[in-house]
Amino acid sequence: MKSNGSMLRKTAFVPGILFLSAALVLVGCSKDGDGPPSQAMTAPEVTVLEVVPATVTITSELPGRTTAFRVAEVRPQVNGLVKKRLFEEGSEVEEGQQLYQIDDAIYRAAHKKAAANLRTAELQAKRYAELAKVDAVSRQAHDDAQAAYLQAQAEEELARINLTYSKVLAPISGRIGRSAVSEGALVTNGQPNAMATVQQLDPIYVDMTQSSVELMALRRALEAGQIRQNGQGAPVQLRLEDGTIYEHAGTLKFSEVEVAPSTGSVTLRAEFPNPDRKLLPGMFVHALVDSGVRDGVYLVPNQALMLGNERSTVYVVDEEGRVEARRVRNERMVNNQWMVTDGLNPGEHIIVEGRQRVRPGVLVKVASVINAN
Repeated sequence: MKSNGSMLRKTAFVPGILFLSAALVLVGCSKDGDGPPSQAMTAPEVTVLEVVPATVTITSELPGRTTAFRVAEVRPQVNGLVKKRLFEEGSEVEEGQQLYQIDDAIYRAAHKKAAANLRTAELQAKRYAELAKVDAVSRQAHDDAQAAYLQAQAEEELARINLTYSKVLAPISGRIGRSAVSEGALVTNGQPNAMATVQQLDPIYVDMTQSSVELMALRRALEAGQIRQNGQGAPVQLRLEDGTIYEHAGTLKFSEVEVAPSTGSVTLRAEFPNPDRKLLPGMFVHALVDSGVRDGVYLVPNQALMLGNERSTVYVVDEEGRVEARRVRNERMVNNQWMVTDGLNPGEHIIVEGRQRVRPGVLVKVASVINAN
């Protein structure tokens, strides 16, 4: 029994020795090491961008529609039946070109009658003028003859004008649309419906809309000298509906002086050459307005910013590798990058990749540095 008890005590003593040995090992590791693994060994890797000041050409993309340079509605100025249509619908017509022929029989007869009356009045006025020199007629008769001659001149001119109006002429040069009347139709002077419409398409206008806030910001930048305008007029380019760029550049002409109450926007108008008639009235386009040049700004990728209402936040890595949250002012997108105008200094490094794995104040490991273009 004694030997069995001694054996039991030795067996119970072995686990205690093992437990004590494990504890000593842990204590030794704690003394040899620095406790938890160092922060430097667990620092997240990030990719940073070295920011440098840039000179940026400001371009605003504004929606707009094309508008004819001039529009003239062709209307009759005399009454009568349309005898002929003398143009092809959709063709180019010249100013003064005859478009329609209205029945002119009555107007030709009226002109002949007025011309005959004019001849009679002219001869009588000459005779009375000769007789008045020798006092063969009264002064009153002479004056009446001269007045009748002037009245006959006016009546002949009116008859000639009405005869000319029977030939309906193009008021301007341009492209004429479809005809609203056909041969045999009765037209009247002052009718509400136009016979046809002529539109001048070269040059052509593009009317664009811009918010009043953006317009005021542009004016403030101009007044502060932050934007340098090149040339007398701001150049404008067009992006057509299919995404292609129109080959001819235009010029910004004017801005509406009033803000539309319903939209809070103003209208800008640009003029474009249109020799090939590629631009037609009513086309939807995007105008690229060159608003000047901006110096000393920074171009930052979109993924580097945490966007806010007035200011956004970027993570800046200092010389010690520690993260700092920095508030910056990002005004607009330029070539798919944010244009930052305040909050950054030349040569600083901002995190563009790995931002989700860090927070302000922690140490990071810079895996690569991207140089700004």
